[in-house]
Amino acid sequence: MQRCLALYLVPLSFVVSVTTKARANDETFTTIDFPGATLTAVYGINPRGDIVGRYIDAGGVIHGYLLRDGDFTSIHFPGAILTAALGISPRGDIVGRYVDAGVSNGYLLRDGDFTSIHFPGATFTAALGINSRGDIVGRYDVGDVTHGYLLSGERFTSIDLPGAISTEAVRINPRGDIVGLYVEAGGVTHGYLLSGDDFTSIDFPGASFTNAAGINSRGDIVGWYIDAGGVTHGYLLSAESFTSIDPPGAIQTNIWGINSRGDIVGLYVDAGGMTHGFLRSSEDEDDGQNNDCQHDDGG
Repeated sequence: MQRCLALYLVPLSFVVSVTTKARANDETFTTIDFPGATLTAVYGINPRGDIVGRYIDAGGVIHGYLLRDGDFTSIHFPGAILTAALGISPRGDIVGRYVDAGVSNGYLLRDGDFTSIHFPGATFTAALGINSRGDIVGRYDVGDVTHGYLLSGERFTSIDLPGAISTEAVRINPRGDIVGLYVEAGGVTHGYLLSGDDFTSIDFPGASFTNAAGINSRGDIVGWYIDAGGVTHGYLLSAESFTSIDPPGAIQTNIWGINSRGDIVGLYVDAGGMTHGFLRSSEDEDDGQNNDCQHDDGG
């Protein structure tokens, strides 16, 4: 892994967001738009409520960002032509992806320093999730084949599910449980949970496609699915029960993260074709649930 200084963190001390009450006694949806952006997506949230994602500026350039206490900070890997922030830990460590000279690499941003992450021999690497222990999961490609990986300390472990032609590891919680997606030989995409050596396939009932994109310390899982009509929706899987989730006015929803309080983040497309980030927070949450922040990966 290569280390370099974080030279391109640009704070913006204002936030543009619109709050819409979906069910007054249950949950609140907040739309998140980076100021001046043509597209905003949210990918991760930690127990403190820090949010990371990516945005496209008016010139068409993709940047990462951190949203903390109502303030946006733009994130740029030094010299990169593209940067995205894809996951965040309780202490604020950020992982993501950048492109430099046409090559995609993952990165870790910790205490103001970037560390480049590249799976040995890979043609593509992305870092997608990080937990409270600093374990990182992601995706790497060799040729046309996509694999998941776990990076613990300096050691990479490849993750390939039995019978899969493609595997991605997207999130990891403090216990080391990993969620992601895999594609079987027939071309169907499923979500999965990997807990120790135990593998569980995740399929939203009646869906033609399911992705598992987030897991918290309680084992709640979020992601998205495509229904029989070809429409994409978010979901929450908690206590073996699925709940479909769509922000008001959404025609397409992708959910990417959940923290220990049950806050859920993702992106949605509105009727006009614009992509926005969103936060779904429950109004009746117990603030005491945040006491385990230091042990939760938040994503």
